[in-house]
Amino acid sequence: MSQHKKTADQLRSARWFGPDDLRSFGHRSRMMQMGLSPEDWEGRPVIGILNTWSEMNPCHLHFRDRAEDVKKGIAQAGGLGLEIPTISIDESFTKPTSMLYRNMIAMETEETIRSHPLDGVVLMGGCDKSTPGLTMGAISAGVPFIFLPAGPMLRGNYAGKSLGSGSDAWKYWDERRAGTITSEEWVGVEGGIARSYGHCMTMGTASTMTAIAEAMGLCLPGASSIPAADAGHKRMSASCGRRIVDMVWEDLTPDKVITPAAVRNAAIVAMATGCSTNAVVHLLAMARRAGVSLELDDLDALGRTTPLIANIRPSGAEYLMEDFYFAGGLRALMDQLGDKLDRDAITCTGKPLADGIAGAPVYNDDVIRPLSNPVYKEGSLAVLRGNLCPDGAVIKPAACDPKFYHHEGPALVFDSYPEMKAAIDDENLDVTPDHVLVLRNAGPQGGPGFPEWGMLPMPKALLKQGHRDMLRISDARMSGTSYGACILHVAPEAFIGGPLALLKTGDIVRMDLEARTLDMLVDEDEITARRAVWVAPAPRYERGWGYMFQRHVGQADQGCDFDYLTTQFGAAAAEPDIH
Repeated sequence: MSQHKKTADQLRSARWFGPDDLRSFGHRSRMMQMGLSPEDWEGRPVIGILNTWSEMNPCHLHFRDRAEDVKKGIAQAGGLGLEIPTISIDESFTKPTSMLYRNMIAMETEETIRSHPLDGVVLMGGCDKSTPGLTMGAISAGVPFIFLPAGPMLRGNYAGKSLGSGSDAWKYWDERRAGTITSEEWVGVEGGIARSYGHCMTMGTASTMTAIAEAMGLCLPGASSIPAADAGHKRMSASCGRRIVDMVWEDLTPDKVITPAAVRNAAIVAMATGCSTNAVVHLLAMARRAGVSLELDDLDALGRTTPLIANIRPSGAEYLMEDFYFAGGLRALMDQLGDKLDRDAITCTGKPLADGIAGAPVYNDDVIRPLSNPVYKEGSLAVLRGNLCPDGAVIKPAACDPKFYHHEGPALVFDSYPEMKAAIDDENLDVTPDHVLVLRNAGPQGGPGFPEWGMLPMPKALLKQGHRDMLRISDARMSGTSYGACILHVAPEAFIGGPLALLKTGDIVRMDLEARTLDMLVDEDEITARRAVWVAPAPRYERGWGYMFQRHVGQADQGCDFDYLTTQFGAAAAEPDIH
């Protein structure tokens, strides 16, 4: 990339502060009200530090301090850094689901950038929806940006055993319901599973999305792998501050980084890391914001040819993100992928991807496997289609027992999560290991908001018989830390009349992973008759954000963005007329 294209008078912020008129007088005087002098902004890029710090978001608890590191780096490079808080959506406390608010983060990010005198931005995120939400908004705003990942927390520990976020919570919860662990042991796991600030340290949605951001070229090389509590994270934060100033001078805007090659690299890396199923929804949305064509079938095709080489839970059996970092991190994994990646793709460094990963060493080849010895011969995800999911459904084959790859059994259908929860705790429930557990009305509109209910709890009756997995289907999502034979994101969702709405308990369901099919073995005439009497549920919301959400959100196969925010809807909004 050519260097220093812009001059000081071409800075976006100069439109606010440069003219000799009354409006700019107001802008300058208010900057001085904050104790700043003209020397702080004249001829300098003004950088927004979009910070998702919150005391209700333990994943981002260190961001209050990291913002100061970013500001230091910006000053070192000759810019002015201004911290701007944005909405912080966490996975732990937000109800009914954080996914309901991903598009809100995106809208706030876009409008915050568009309406303020910012020449570039540093996006501070990491907890699941913050990475796609922040980047979607910044892509649409169009100014240079760099993403600063929160970093994974330290590995959990109890009784000398490593604990992984989410994955071990599900595991030990099943054991508690089965009566195989004590209340004391359960409390010990509770206190030991999250030992520091930072996002989940399994290859859940948070680690998946920060890896995708780095592979797409939006992070500094290696940034997504650094644990949140490591001193290297502070240094990386300052480096982000320095780099964004140069990106402004170079006019390195998102459209020059997020190309079809960059999106493809991100999808391949996602598959190779054992990514969260949520990666599908977010990657589709991010690509569409950038005007890059990406479909479910594209992801399935890449999954068939990309071995899973990151041996990290939940797809792996033992290791966590801290182990991944010490084994060489994402730079090493990307170098292992060789010519599967487009190494000429330009990143936020202004240089080709190859410059940041070439020769990156692997220190533990059981954590980061060579292509010749993968954890799983294909990538992390597979896309199914059939008369239950004509627009697609997603499964994570590497995280479930292979015996379910070809399965046929009777459906056990539930219309709501409370109904299902009450039933599966009934030890006398009429259920066998061959049954297919089905939850519907849990999609983008039905949930509402597409909640992470897709790892349907195992019936207690089966747990007590020693079973720990069964085929489960829903139009919900599941946590990236989850595992099991779970088919998710069934589209169209049942709430809007998708075929899942017509399935009945006792119908035979067949899944064939190799053929990528999912069907109910019901005669077409019977399906037609059922559809004729199906009644649409009442809308979930009558006001507020939920009202807007349910009227404009796309289905899972479209990335669940709002119809009026994608590039297909129309051109980006014009810059504000500040005078």
